[in-house]
Amino acid sequence: MSAFLGLVPQYPSPTLEPPPPYGGTSSQLRPLRHRRPATSLPSTYTPYPPDAPCPPNRTMVQGFEWYCPPDFQHWRRLTKIIPTLAQLGITQIWIPPACKASWKTGNGYDIYDLYDLGEFEQKGSRKTKWGGKEELHQLVAVGAQYGVSVLFDAVLNHKAAADFKEPVLARRVDPKNRRVVLDKKPTEIEAWTGYDFPGRQGMYSPLRWSARHFTGIDYDDLRKANAIWKFEGKEWAEDVDEENGNYDYLMFADIDHQHPEVKRDLFHWTWWLKSQLPQLGGLRLDAIKHYSYSFVREFLGHIDRHVAPGPPGSPETWFIVGEYWREDSEFLARYIEFMHHRLSLFDVQLVSNFSRISLASERLQCSPTGGGAPGIGYGSRDTDLRTLFDDTLCVWKPHNAVSFVVNHDTQQGQSLETPIAPFFMPLAYSLILLRANAGVPCVFWSDLYGSFGVTSNSTPASEDAASPRDTPLPDPQHWKPPMCGGQVLPKLMLARRLWAYGTQYDYLDHPHCVGFTRTGHYSQAGGAGVACVMANWWEHASKRMYVGVEHAGEVWTDLLKFCPGEVMIDEEGWGVFPVSARSVAVWVNRDAEGREGVDAFEL
Repeated sequence: MSAFLGLVPQYPSPTLEPPPPYGGTSSQLRPLRHRRPATSLPSTYTPYPPDAPCPPNRTMVQGFEWYCPPDFQHWRRLTKIIPTLAQLGITQIWIPPACKASWKTGNGYDIYDLYDLGEFEQKGSRKTKWGGKEELHQLVAVGAQYGVSVLFDAVLNHKAAADFKEPVLARRVDPKNRRVVLDKKPTEIEAWTGYDFPGRQGMYSPLRWSARHFTGIDYDDLRKANAIWKFEGKEWAEDVDEENGNYDYLMFADIDHQHPEVKRDLFHWTWWLKSQLPQLGGLRLDAIKHYSYSFVREFLGHIDRHVAPGPPGSPETWFIVGEYWREDSEFLARYIEFMHHRLSLFDVQLVSNFSRISLASERLQCSPTGGGAPGIGYGSRDTDLRTLFDDTLCVWKPHNAVSFVVNHDTQQGQSLETPIAPFFMPLAYSLILLRANAGVPCVFWSDLYGSFGVTSNSTPASEDAASPRDTPLPDPQHWKPPMCGGQVLPKLMLARRLWAYGTQYDYLDHPHCVGFTRTGHYSQAGGAGVACVMANWWEHASKRMYVGVEHAGEVWTDLLKFCPGEVMIDEEGWGVFPVSARSVAVWVNRDAEGREGVDAFEL
């Protein structure tokens, strides 16, 4: 929580009386927090010395969406496209939770058994929704062969679909302020907290989970009633996010990370996971705002000492990224510091900025004088492209940020849906893929391959007979094609792999037209560079930008073919780069190394 990280005064201990009031969402909890504008970054930035080799850019892809079909074939699907992903410059693939879910078609965030990777007959099938353990092993091995490390989505906050229920003494808490206990006396409830894992029969881990391993639950089976119940003798962890007073409890049976048997089992699980998937590249930690910060730090230390030891940043160490959903980058930066900079976090503020500015730009007036349909006037802060990186994690901690445009939680129909105007999608991806200080960019599956969207009433293919509990298949009638028909995003990814190197020069000098250049680096693609200019208004524009004297005399064209024409680089290394209305142009030397292949590439 903010108090734990030294950002606000400590709240009082849990009590029947409500604590002082504060905001209802984590983005409102510290209204007086320090905000860092994008202008705090230098306008010229050189990530690596021009006379020393620089490593290839890292790029992540989220290898799934929420609506992937439950056909048990996804591991095979991913294995098949690994060579193409490597060609596009992908170095890491974040895969969905690979452990057995509450039912055979669950996405895995409804976690049942950490030690079942699609190996045991449990919850309706042997395989998970995504496939079997042997297919997962093959995916990790093929990824390593092509230089694409696999990140395992670890769900360690809760458990679902218990094998039996138990009588437990518990008290209800206020769902909007979990520090407020509603019952003066405990009540006996029936809680689904018993886990025997009958299909596994003690293999890999002997622990049978029971109520003593959890802090609370959201359903009393005795009364068939929903509420948030805190178990008698248990307390929420204090060092968690302070949204809803204390956001330890999220869903299902909430794991008590301070219980010695739990801690021992989870630590052992990381070692076991490495033994089962020796070439695994790291973890994505789900919902870390909901469990003890101290536990997370100890957990990371255990991994570094006993699971994947090695010098920081070496191939032997695991890359770890956490999901902490909070529009407060100063807070996230302090959290990263508390973790000794050992993990990265997703840049939530950046996605929020993309959404806010793009949607406001949809209402931008048709001319600077206010002609045409009514709308937001030119120069409004709501549409100011210069503020896109304001207070983002990329500004606070660029080396520990994972930037993204969409993910499975923010896509249409999901709990954290964060819409971005369609015209703005290429602009957003150009920013995270081509800039030098935008963290590790993560490309979303649906933007690259399309989305099935909402579901129908049909039943999925399965290993055994269909069941009424099956999740319905995606409906092809609601198919959503990839961004820009699949033509733009692959080219941006290839531009990152080949040319987005060297010194970056920013031209953030106009509210509706901004640009930046990368001069290139001799050790990558012959030193070719890139110039990016974008606009969100209804007019064509241009920007004079420096790309380096080494590019004098070159002729550059728009890689995306949104903007026709050619740009000649003058003898001093400058060019005037145009952009179409509400568009982005990515200018590259027409004779750059690799350019012919990029122009001809089709996914």
